[in-house]
Amino acid sequence: MRKILSLTALSTALLAGLVTASTAQADITVGFVTSLSGPGASIGIPYGRGIQAALEYKSEVNGEKIKLIQLDDGSDPSAATRAARKLIEEEKVDLLIGTATAPSTIAMMAVATELKVPMIAVSPVTGQPNPADQWGISVPQPASLLVKVVADRMKRDAMKNIGYIGFSDAWGDLVYNGAKAAEAIDDIKVLTNERYARVDTSVTGQILKVLAARPDAVLIGGSGTQGALPLLALGERGFKGKTYGTVALVNPDFVRVGGKAADGIQVSAGPVIVAEQLPDNHFAKKLALEFRAAFLKANNVPTTDGFSAYSFDGWRIFTTAAERALKTAKPGTIEFRKALRDEILNTKELAGVHAIYNFKAGAYHGVDERALVIVRLVNGAWTYEP
Repeated sequence: MRKILSLTALSTALLAGLVTASTAQADITVGFVTSLSGPGASIGIPYGRGIQAALEYKSEVNGEKIKLIQLDDGSDPSAATRAARKLIEEEKVDLLIGTATAPSTIAMMAVATELKVPMIAVSPVTGQPNPADQWGISVPQPASLLVKVVADRMKRDAMKNIGYIGFSDAWGDLVYNGAKAAEAIDDIKVLTNERYARVDTSVTGQILKVLAARPDAVLIGGSGTQGALPLLALGERGFKGKTYGTVALVNPDFVRVGGKAADGIQVSAGPVIVAEQLPDNHFAKKLALEFRAAFLKANNVPTTDGFSAYSFDGWRIFTTAAERALKTAKPGTIEFRKALRDEILNTKELAGVHAIYNFKAGAYHGVDERALVIVRLVNGAWTYEP
């Protein structure tokens, strides 16, 4: 005998199904792209560990769980583009975060803008966005600010003539352009513009040209493991001048590969790098120590880099903006994506472990000089240099 479901029972079943579907759709879905392979892996892996620390630190917003989907772009801008499209079109993410290299990040940002999904970049992004159609921001300190703070230190150290060597890509351009901008306002002169690819294993020819210019100091526009190559070449040729760089060099692989040749380099970096050495009243100290605890719990190893902390700060920007966006829209909807974008751009005086963030339409970056300190590599450890 066929059973007939009563109207009441049917209504109850339908209601339960709707509630279940509604609950499932209520999860906030975040798509995270990083470089777990390829030449950018030495910084992409820390980014991945940082996002796990962030999820450990805060896994829901106003009772809504956060679902994290992570993809590897292999350090390839084309793969980053495909990953961004997959996350948006197939996984229906509410937010993108990524990735480990500047060229791939720029590629992802183009997809986010095209498909109208907010994005938090954890690598620098160039240009000025259209304020009427801006869908992303960038967490790291812009290269112009990173280099300005380094240039100020060069001036204080009485370094006037500076040799430059950096990557032959967007990051190398950013650091060089920052150096030229600093040249216009500081008492330094940039003598060279030597470049090398991330996959190169030697920079001997470029370093010989840098040394031929007889610089007082050398500025490195590289990152991660490959950022150590110029220092190794300088050391082999007995260079006795000072060396400088940016937070892109604060990486255990850089320290390991650079060895004694890297010792003494001064870089501009976020305060999280030297959290324990900061004054107790510094905005980043308490949160940075909490980040380190979450990182250890999530990854079973301590953090020794600055890149993972960008993922953490990006997550903090996202979750605080989501708290406000959830008041007007539900995750999984166009309305929520727009509300989340708007609230990210409305971020004001939000303390992170790298910076205090203030965003607005028409600019990717939202940090000032409070975001940077000078640290020196001494016997393999980064030391705070007031």
